[in-house]
Amino acid sequence: MSSADMKTITVIGSGLIGRSWAMVFVSGGYSVKIYDNQPGQSAKAITEISKQLGELEEAHMLRGKLSATQQLTLLSSYDDLAQALEGAFFVQESVFEQLEVKQSIFQDIERLVGTDIILSSSTSCLVPSNVFSRVQNRSRCLVSHPVNPPYYVKLVELVPHPETAANVMDNTHALMTKVGQVPVLLKKEIDGFALNRVQAAIIAESWRLVQDGIVSVKDIDLVMSEGLGMRYAFIGPMETMHLNAPEGLEDYMKRYGEGITRLLKSFGPVPDFCGEGAKSVVNEMCELIPSDEQHLSARKERRDKLLMCLAKLKKDH
Repeated sequence: MSSADMKTITVIGSGLIGRSWAMVFVSGGYSVKIYDNQPGQSAKAITEISKQLGELEEAHMLRGKLSATQQLTLLSSYDDLAQALEGAFFVQESVFEQLEVKQSIFQDIERLVGTDIILSSSTSCLVPSNVFSRVQNRSRCLVSHPVNPPYYVKLVELVPHPETAANVMDNTHALMTKVGQVPVLLKKEIDGFALNRVQAAIIAESWRLVQDGIVSVKDIDLVMSEGLGMRYAFIGPMETMHLNAPEGLEDYMKRYGEGITRLLKSFGPVPDFCGEGAKSVVNEMCELIPSDEQHLSARKERRDKLLMCLAKLKKDH
């Protein structure tokens, strides 16, 4: 497929992640066709995107070189799958996180597109070998796992199916880079991918420390937001270790490896996140931020604004 043919991307699903993907792709100048099997939903998605693009432009946080109006002209909505797929070189699926639903939609997509069209799923917890198990030509299939919200948090994990061709990974990496995302390549699939496995380790120990009465919910969040998160926003754990010893990573492990090993051996079993012991943690969290829609929406809006500011800071540095 020539570069002239690589202008149109189809986004399957018009929910939060689908809309975010559409905004990311149009920011890079691609024409984006949004499909939803619920009549009228994809058109409503464009209305919502139009509002968001206007707000981003007003805040001087619009991505890409095109104006909000120019980006909006690149969007179109479809209730018919065949029409939505026509002319696309890349398909980004963003439907419900249910295996059967994803398997079914990819079966339908495969019947309607050529063999060189890349098929990508934005699942966060389903491995490619399961998602694409009903696809005949799996060499062009992969998972592109974004971080919510993808427009502000640019990381995307590219996870291959065991049969995925190397050029499919390379081409998807190039596409994601071109539209301003920060892709990382996993060499093979694993449950939880990389991000969620690291996140799960943090969740488990944070929960355990609160549940065991060592620290409060408020203070364990401060450990991350005012401590580890300050540097992790710019450098990762490997570089952090490398910079925290006079002679780099090997020196760091000579100094602190024994202590890290001792701490890891002291960790308890996986906490009970849903039983009786979990109630006190949940209650403590809800005292800080009640779980009704009004309070949660306000905090999500605050989160997104702060992420917007952080994204701008990172871009400028």
